[in-house]
Amino acid sequence: MKKIFLAIGLLCGAAFAHAAEEVRLWHALSGPLGIELDRLVARFNASQDRYRVVSFFHGPYDAVLADDLRVRRGTAQSPHIVQVQDTATADMMRSGAALPLWQVMKEHAPSAQSRYIPVVAAYFSDDEGRLLALPFNISTPVLYFNRDAFREAKLDVSKIPSSWYGMPSVLGRLLESGRPCALTTTWPSWVLMETMSAWHNQAFATHHNGMADGPARLAFNTRLMVRWVSMLSSWQKSGYFSYSGRSDEAEARFSSGECALLTASSASYDRLREAAQFDFGVAQLPYYDDFDEAPQNTLIGGSALWVVGGLPASEYRGAARFLAYLSSVDVQAFWHQRTGFVPVTEGAFELSRRQGFYRGHPEHEVAIRQLLAKLPTSDSRGIRLSELRRIRVIINEELEAVWRGTKPPLEALNTAVQRGNLLLEDAAVR
Repeated sequence: MKKIFLAIGLLCGAAFAHAAEEVRLWHALSGPLGIELDRLVARFNASQDRYRVVSFFHGPYDAVLADDLRVRRGTAQSPHIVQVQDTATADMMRSGAALPLWQVMKEHAPSAQSRYIPVVAAYFSDDEGRLLALPFNISTPVLYFNRDAFREAKLDVSKIPSSWYGMPSVLGRLLESGRPCALTTTWPSWVLMETMSAWHNQAFATHHNGMADGPARLAFNTRLMVRWVSMLSSWQKSGYFSYSGRSDEAEARFSSGECALLTASSASYDRLREAAQFDFGVAQLPYYDDFDEAPQNTLIGGSALWVVGGLPASEYRGAARFLAYLSSVDVQAFWHQRTGFVPVTEGAFELSRRQGFYRGHPEHEVAIRQLLAKLPTSDSRGIRLSELRRIRVIINEELEAVWRGTKPPLEALNTAVQRGNLLLEDAAVR
């Protein structure tokens, strides 16, 4: 009996000695995207036996995650890695809740190196170009067009206007053919205001859109934006442009066939493909061709994975190994091809191209080409403002006043800048 108990003790001791170290990941991906993430987690866990990643769906992006992180940080329930929406990047940096990714990787996975797509890396990097978080589910606005609607209007589907100046004749023909809605958009602030500024290399806010030191203030009431919102206002009155809502309501109007053109996230493609009963394509976002610096590069949207601070140093080895795995070329190419998110590394893009993925899925290359159009500038890297989510609400409110005809475009833009700057000033003294 003594020998039996001794053997059991030795076996238990060996099991505990070789127990995998747990790495906790909080994320906001549900449905098919959550399944794809779980598939990556399972593949990582199966590839080695030292670490075991456990993923927790923590609900949609909102303040709940931040509140829960504040309560649990540094405890046994604290996550090691947390997915944070891009609009909360400035808040995450200011909170001190995270460790810089470059530091974690340098200490625990120094051999893991990837060449990131410049504009993707730029948004999540510090002034020295060092990554603060791992870009993960990334997309950018593109133009979707209903090929069947174009054919019915006797329009050439191979000649989608690259300039906004060439769009009115197309929109008019679509309406004349009986299409009830020519053009609509999702996420107006991100697509129509923020991305349009970067696409033309125009400042959205001072201090490099909040990415440089100093008290950033909104500055998007420019000649470009006055012209752009004025044009959309006139299109709204003539029926060329139709407002659908503040988030992704426009997707349903496009996939039902009601609207022939849609500006929306590149990551919406698979969802639209599943819902639409017609042939549609993806084209580059149009621009004003009389702006010398356009097209520059479009902005990214999505989220990044942050390493949470306040835990014992020994617990970060597993987090670093998992993040190195996620940024590897093979895994990035797999994630890109399975989800429709753009690859965040140049290697994953090249691998997907060599594998022939874009020959069968040319629509997925459009977004990447927009992001790679030029190296990002100080005005096209991104918009990193602490109150960006609330600023977007203000912008949407003022744009809605324009669509209703209760405010002229210049007044609405000036008001949006003034109201948004009050938020930034209040945040600076908190």
